[in-house]
Amino acid sequence: MKPPFEILEHPSDLGIEAHGSSMQELFQNAAHGFMSVVAGTSKIEPRQNRTIELQALDRENLMVRWLTEILYLYDAEKFLTADVKFETLTDTLLKANILGEPYDVSKHELKLDVKAITYHQLKVEDHDGDWIARVFVDI
Repeated sequence: MKPPFEILEHPSDLGIEAHGSSMQELFQNAAHGFMSVVAGTSKIEPRQNRTIELQALDRENLMVRWLTEILYLYDAEKFLTADVKFETLTDTLLKANILGEPYDVSKHELKLDVKAITYHQLKVEDHDGDWIARVFVDI
């Protein structure tokens, strides 16, 4: 059984390879992998809710927009993502409730400052129910 996500080393960036048995689980695991890059093993609790709705051209673009939105919530509001509940998720549309809490210096350990989600070596694929995504972030 594959882990929910793995961190990939890269000379100038950092990669996240997420796995899932459905597209929903894949996007959820990608969000958890991304948060592990930002906040390490910090205990993030689902105290507050943010609702987002995104449209994209395809699955790959949707993944980049998804993780960019999570990065924006952190950058703009210092909001850390703990969990995700999807209302809608298709190849081109995502509506979700992001559960989490504001960054607290006494509780959370920040690891890396992520500048952007990139399209470098991007992939989001379904291999007969074995979903995989690879996304690199600019640090």
